[in-house]
Amino acid sequence: MSGHSKWHTIKHKKGAADAKRGKVFTRIIKELTVAARNGGGDPEMNPRLRTIIAEAKSVNMPSDNIKKAIQRGTGELPGVNYEEVVYEGYGPGGAAVIIEALTDNRNRTVGELRHMLEKHAGNLASTNAVAWMFSKKGLIVVEKAKADEEKLLSIALEAGADDMSDDGDNWEVLSDPGTFEAVRDAVKASGVEPASAQVAMLPQNYVKLTGAPASQMIRLMDALDDHEDVKQVWSNFDIEEKEIEASLA
Repeated sequence: MSGHSKWHTIKHKKGAADAKRGKVFTRIIKELTVAARNGGGDPEMNPRLRTIIAEAKSVNMPSDNIKKAIQRGTGELPGVNYEEVVYEGYGPGGAAVIIEALTDNRNRTVGELRHMLEKHAGNLASTNAVAWMFSKKGLIVVEKAKADEEKLLSIALEAGADDMSDDGDNWEVLSDPGTFEAVRDAVKASGVEPASAQVAMLPQNYVKLTGAPASQMIRLMDALDDHEDVKQVWSNFDIEEKEIEASLA
C-alpha cells in the first residue's frame, strides 16, 4: 500500500475525519449534485449517484440533505453549478500528486491550489504530467481482524475482483472500476465493513520520503484535504507509518 493509503487509514483510526464532518458533508453534497446533473436523479439508473448516496448514508447525512442536493443537480431546485476538474503536480521530494476538485470557480481554485503546493515545496504541472504514473482501480481495504482471508478472497473473486493482497494489518481487494460496486456490495453483504472503499488512482511506482520531505508531504496532504473544493487527492509517496503517525500526532 502506498504511503497515501496509509495516511488515510491512520487518519481514519485517529478519528481525524470525524472532526471534519462539515467538510465531508459539503463534498458529498457537491458530488450528489454533479452526479444527478450528469446521469439523472434516479439512483437505480445512475450507478455513480447510487454509490454517493451510500456514502452519504454511511456518514449519517440527513435524507433531506441528500434529496435537495439531487434536486439541485436535476434542476428541480436552484443551486450552484459545480464542475469537476483534475489538477496534476508534484509535492516534496518529487512525489506525484493528482487533485480531483469540484468547483464553481476554476480561476479561484487553481490559484489557491498552486499557492498551496508552492508553500509546501511542490508545484502545479500540466495535464498528463503525472497521470500516466497511475492506474484507475476499485480499491477496498479491509482490516485483517474483521475478515478471514480465504472467505474474503472467495467472496471478492466471485463478485468480480481481480486480486487481493496482504498489506500488514489490512487486506486490499483490487478490481476493475466497472465491477467495484458489485465487489464492495458483496463484501458488505458478508457482514464485513471495509475501512475504505473507493475507485482509486493507484500509483505504479512509489517515491520513498523520509525526514523533512516526509513531514512536508503530510502537511501538504492535510492542507489539500482541508480545502473546500478538493474532492480527493492521490499521490505516489511512500512514508513509514511511524513518520505519518508522528506528523498527525
